[in-house]
Amino acid sequence: MKKEHRVLFLLAFIKFILPFILQNSLYEPHRDEFLYLAEAHHMAWGYMEIPPLLSVFAWISNWFGHGIFWIKLWPALFGAFTYLIVGKIILSLGGRSFALFLAFLAFVLGIFLRMHFLFQPNFLEVFFWTMIAYSIFQFIQTGKNKWIYIFGISIGLGMISKYSVAFFVVSVLAGLLITRNYKIFLNKHFYFAGVVAILIFLPTFIWEYQNHFPVVVHMHELEQTQLQYVSPKGFLIDQFLMNLPCVFIWIAGVYFAVFKENGKYKIFAWAYFFVILLLLYFHGKNYYSAGVYPVLFAIGAFHLERFANKHSRIWKYAFIIFPLAIGIPIIPLGLPVAKPDKLASYYKAIHVKNVGFLKWEDLQNHPLPQDFADMLGWKEMTQKTAEAYLTLSREEKKNTIIFADNYGEAGAINFYGKKYNLPEAYSDNASFLYWLPDSIRVVNIVLITDDEEEMQHSFIKDFSSAVLFDSVTNVYAREKGSLIIILKGANGQMREMFRQKIQTDKNKFIE
Repeated sequence: MKKEHRVLFLLAFIKFILPFILQNSLYEPHRDEFLYLAEAHHMAWGYMEIPPLLSVFAWISNWFGHGIFWIKLWPALFGAFTYLIVGKIILSLGGRSFALFLAFLAFVLGIFLRMHFLFQPNFLEVFFWTMIAYSIFQFIQTGKNKWIYIFGISIGLGMISKYSVAFFVVSVLAGLLITRNYKIFLNKHFYFAGVVAILIFLPTFIWEYQNHFPVVVHMHELEQTQLQYVSPKGFLIDQFLMNLPCVFIWIAGVYFAVFKENGKYKIFAWAYFFVILLLLYFHGKNYYSAGVYPVLFAIGAFHLERFANKHSRIWKYAFIIFPLAIGIPIIPLGLPVAKPDKLASYYKAIHVKNVGFLKWEDLQNHPLPQDFADMLGWKEMTQKTAEAYLTLSREEKKNTIIFADNYGEAGAINFYGKKYNLPEAYSDNASFLYWLPDSIRVVNIVLITDDEEEMQHSFIKDFSSAVLFDSVTNVYAREKGSLIIILKGANGQMREMFRQKIQTDKNKFIE
C-alpha cells in the first residue's frame, strides 16, 4: 500500500473515533435522535419528516440495544466514509499526504465535527452529495460508463435519505448542461442510470402519494415556524462561519475549478453557486448546503498543496497553522466537550453570542447552542414521569396513557422508559401522530408538556383531578420548565374533544 493510502486510512480512522473521544459523557441523545430511533419501531417507506433510509440504521442500533455507541456509530462511520471519498478525489488529481491532511482539517474543525456525531439524516445527505460529485468527477477523468450508474445509484439512495438531495441533483445537472460536460446528456447510459435512480426512489414516492405527501405539509409548517426567519445575509455569512477555520480551502477549490485545468472541473463551481441560489430562494437553513463543500475541500486541498510545492514551503506551515489556531479554540462550539456550566462560561468569555452561535429558533441567545441544550434533561424528565406514573393505583394504570406534547419528550420516554416499565408514550407531534391509535380512549393521562401555562387552560376542568406533579429543572436543557401533570377522570366532553383534535391533526395530511 502506498504511503498516501496509509495516510488516508489513518486520518479516516481518526475522523471516526475523534467525536467519541471529545464529547462529554454527560450529554444524552439529541431530541431528533429520539424521533429517528422511534421510527425504527414503525418501519415504513417514508415518514412525515424524512425518507426511510435512516430508519434502517436506527433499526440496527435498536437491535444492538440502542446504546450511545450504536447511535453515534453511523454518523461517525459515514463521516469517515465521506472523508475517504474526498481523499480519493485528492489522490486521483495527483495530490499527496499534505493535501490529505488539509482536507482532514476541514472535517474536524468545522461543521462536520458535529454533523458526523448526530444521528440525523444530514450525515447521509452529505455522504450521497459527495458520492454524486465523486461519480461525476470520475466520469470526467475516466469516461467510463460505470460511473454514470454510480451517479444514478447515489441519487436514488440520496433521495431516500433526505429529499434536499434534489437541490444538489438539480444543481449538478444545470452545471453539466452549461459546461463542456454537456455531452453526458447524449450518452444513453445517462438515461438508464436515471431509471435506476427512479426505481430506487419509487417506493418512497408511492408512500408519499398514498399518504398525501406529508413532506409538503411538514415543509410548510417548517417554513412558517423556522425558515421564514432565515435571512439571505445571515445565510451567506454562515457559509463562511460554519467552516471558518478552513474557509480558504473551499474558496481555493472554487478558484481551481473555475480557472485551472481549462475548466475541466468547472461543473463543481457551478453546482456550488446553483445550490446557494436555490437555498437562498427557498430560505434554507445554513447547514442545508453542507454537502456541497467536501468536493470543494478536495479540489482546494490539492490546489493549495500544488501551490505550496511550487512557491515556498512556508505556505504549508501557514495552511496548517491558520486552521489550527482558529479551529481548536472553537471545537467546543462543534461538540459539547465539557459540562454545561463550563461551556456556558467559555462561550461567555469568548463572546460567541455576537456571531449567532447561541441563537435558537426563538431568535434569542441562550447559554448553550440549541443542539447541546437538546441533549439534556431527558433522563430527568423520564424519571419524574415514572415517579408520577407509580403514584397511580393498579386499576388507574389500566386506563392511563402517557401523552407528550412533542416528539422529543415522547421519544425520550420510550427510549428510557423500559427501565421503569413505563407503557408506550403517545404524542400528536411529528410522525408520532401517525402511530397514535384512532380508538384510544382517554380516562387518565400523565401529561408531559412544554407549555408552562398548561394548568391554566380550560380543558383541565374536564378532569376530576389535575395535579402538577413535577417539572424539568435542568437549567441548561431546552426542556427546562416542561411540566409533568397527572390528570384523572376525563369526562365525556374531554374524550370527544381529544378524539376530534387528533382527527383534525391527522386530516391535515389527507386533505
